[in-house]
Amino acid sequence: MTEPVRVRIAPSPTGFMHIANIKSAMYDWLLARHTGGSFILRIEDTDLTRKVEGAIDVIYESLKWMGLDWDEGPDIGGPYGPYVQSERLSLYHEAADRLIAQGDAYYCYCSSERLEQVRKEQMANKQPPGYDRHCRNLTPEQRAEYKAQGIKPVIRMKIPLEGHVTFSDLIYGDVTFDYSTITDFVMLKSDGYPTYHLANVVDDTAMKITHIIRGDEWISSVPMHLAIYKALGYTPPLYVHHPMLLGPNRAKLSKRHGDVAVLQYREKGYLPEALFNFLALIGWSLDDKTEIMTRQELIDNFSLERISKTGALFNWEKLEWMNGLYIRNLSLDDFMERSIPYLENGLPETVERPLDKDYLKRMLELVQERAKTLAEVPELVKFFYIEESGYEPDLLIGKKMTKEDAVKVLEVSLERLTTLEPFDIDSMENLLRPLAEELGLKAGQLFGTLRVATTGRTAAPPLFQTMEVLGKEVCLDRMETALKKLKS
Repeated sequence: MTEPVRVRIAPSPTGFMHIANIKSAMYDWLLARHTGGSFILRIEDTDLTRKVEGAIDVIYESLKWMGLDWDEGPDIGGPYGPYVQSERLSLYHEAADRLIAQGDAYYCYCSSERLEQVRKEQMANKQPPGYDRHCRNLTPEQRAEYKAQGIKPVIRMKIPLEGHVTFSDLIYGDVTFDYSTITDFVMLKSDGYPTYHLANVVDDTAMKITHIIRGDEWISSVPMHLAIYKALGYTPPLYVHHPMLLGPNRAKLSKRHGDVAVLQYREKGYLPEALFNFLALIGWSLDDKTEIMTRQELIDNFSLERISKTGALFNWEKLEWMNGLYIRNLSLDDFMERSIPYLENGLPETVERPLDKDYLKRMLELVQERAKTLAEVPELVKFFYIEESGYEPDLLIGKKMTKEDAVKVLEVSLERLTTLEPFDIDSMENLLRPLAEELGLKAGQLFGTLRVATTGRTAAPPLFQTMEVLGKEVCLDRMETALKKLKS
């Protein structure tokens, strides 16, 4: 191509932005950034019946969270605005009127009841559903009669009754559809708003869009759009249909398997850069071994030719692994700042707010290696804030230990830790390791009892580091509680 790349994402404010929408937007954005082109945001708000209040703000927030900045859009303008379809109605009416005048489209006065009856009859006769072209060849007198009845018509596109249409897709190559499989679709609804088919053709042409990148479930709509392009004398853009996201059962990704609102991934504690890396490599690859790529590396290496034709499996385990890796690579300060919103919402109300950042930083340093998501952090650090004394006393008794062994561990440890100064990692190491041998136990047995006593858990960060952060007073109090549990 000689002209600059111009790609767009055109979400509808009929709900939330799902992960499949974001994947297409990422490919658009990567192509634009790789080539120095433009990434455009356009809002398709022509379906008035399904419009959701506040959905446009969610679209903005979802794209921004994923780092997908746009060069033109409703909020920042641009040379081809407006970028909201409800503000462009005159353009669609002009195109529809032209198609009517040329004989490429026609008014349809069929009621919803008639259309439903036709559909039922087609199903009963095992025929493919579709409009039966009842109004395609109405006489001027018949149209005048319908108009006199006050019926508001829709406008349908005339699809050839014979032959086929072939187009080239950059991923799938040449694709052919028989016209017999394409119905005379509605372009302009009776409320004066366009359908997806007409609005996209008009807007993509007016905005000089060069590539349409979307999931391959939309490939069947291309013949309809090409009919409009041809009738209006427009040059269609290049089509790029990438494989849809698939769940573990290899069916189209559903809400059950992950096709949920993008911002729900934020709520679950995933990092946007990890999710970006993960999604980019589902259905696209640099080679057969590279799995971790920065945003800039993806921009530098992105090409449409590397998009696969095969279905893209959404693997939750891999996303968790990748997210944990990204978390471990954060600086401690960054990890803390990103964790704070989850801690503010996830820690018990009894924990004093605002959180002490100095104390928080010390404990987060101990759990950063273990966190797979930010949403896990409150549970990982909760014992630093509150005593978790609801555990069963048996947890204090390690393998091949008796109750008496555990009591002895706590009694002697309490006695010696009470006078220990300073209460730091090295001092505890020097005190408690020899104690295990003195009591005839393995170090792991002694440490296991102390871990449960001080944290309420059998698995926690390294014991001495944990005890140092908890502090001497808290550790001694919790060990006293544990001793009472055992003795009672």
